[in-house]
Amino acid sequence: MKHTLFITGGAGYVGTMLCEQFAKRDDVERIIALDKEPMPESLSGNNKIHWITANTSDGTWEEEVARLSPDIVIHTAWQIRALYGHPETTWKWNVEGSRAVFDFAFQNDFVKRLVHFSTASIYGAYHTNTFEHYFKESEEMLESEYIYGVEKRRAEEILNKMIAESVRSPIVSVVRPAAITGPRGRFMRIRFGLQSALSGQLKGGVYGLVSALVAWVPATKGWVRQFVHEDDVNDIVEKLSFDAVKGGAHEIYNLTPPGKPVFVKDMARAVGKKTIPVPPIFIRFVYFFFWHLTRGKIPTAPGSWRFYSYPILMDGTKITNQLGHTYVMDSLDAFVSTKGRYESFVPEELRK
Repeated sequence: MKHTLFITGGAGYVGTMLCEQFAKRDDVERIIALDKEPMPESLSGNNKIHWITANTSDGTWEEEVARLSPDIVIHTAWQIRALYGHPETTWKWNVEGSRAVFDFAFQNDFVKRLVHFSTASIYGAYHTNTFEHYFKESEEMLESEYIYGVEKRRAEEILNKMIAESVRSPIVSVVRPAAITGPRGRFMRIRFGLQSALSGQLKGGVYGLVSALVAWVPATKGWVRQFVHEDDVNDIVEKLSFDAVKGGAHEIYNLTPPGKPVFVKDMARAVGKKTIPVPPIFIRFVYFFFWHLTRGKIPTAPGSWRFYSYPILMDGTKITNQLGHTYVMDSLDAFVSTKGRYESFVPEELRK
């Protein structure tokens, strides 16, 4: 069977990667890629890509996509960086945009599968979280302040309501990844984030000030991270999109490898720095300061300080037990290694 895919967020880190990799499959006839940004250069000239420049929330794309009858919908589009002073715009793009994509998938019989990207943030980073507790997919979504987690939570709630009320539904898979990383993310799409800030990849202007401030790694007692390799994310979504269904009609999957997470001392060693102990209140102040000083250019939105201060650890074994997926790397290796499908884009002297 030949497949037509509809991938939202086609210009983003994950969306572009999925377009590139899935276009190599013989059973993929066409990929409809949508983004509010222009088509990435890496996709130009690929005759399987049908590009649409639009926002998921603007109501301009549904008719064109419907004419091409995609049987698989993969929703990766998201305005991750909150727009300073314009929360209603961020909400419209993310939550109402997701609602539009879900509506499309549920209202058209030719859509057989829907894969939606959520996040670990929906569980909430609170002082009551511990290093011993690993969140499972069945646990409650608790995030109530950090706009990224709140919007992702709301999108899942909308999707759950549609599933409960709909007479007809595609097979729905929701993935909640830990921090996605790999050679493509670290060397081909350098953007502001924990990795780029601590590793000194940010240069110039206010970013130089951030790099100076993290000459030592600020360490709260609750600091910990899980990372999942970009190749794992690609392969898991490929299984959920193309393989025979092994779970139920609606499944949620945490995407994070088994084994030890990355603690603050591991992170410091990985970026060649020492740690300096700081209390959560210090992180809260610094985040508040940079949020307003840079008007959101440094993405330290209200509530995000908790995700640097308190742990969120997930149990990612369901995807292995149910789909038979074996992760290619653990969290630390995913963070430091340059191995993977995109290693050729890493300068040889930096490969490891």
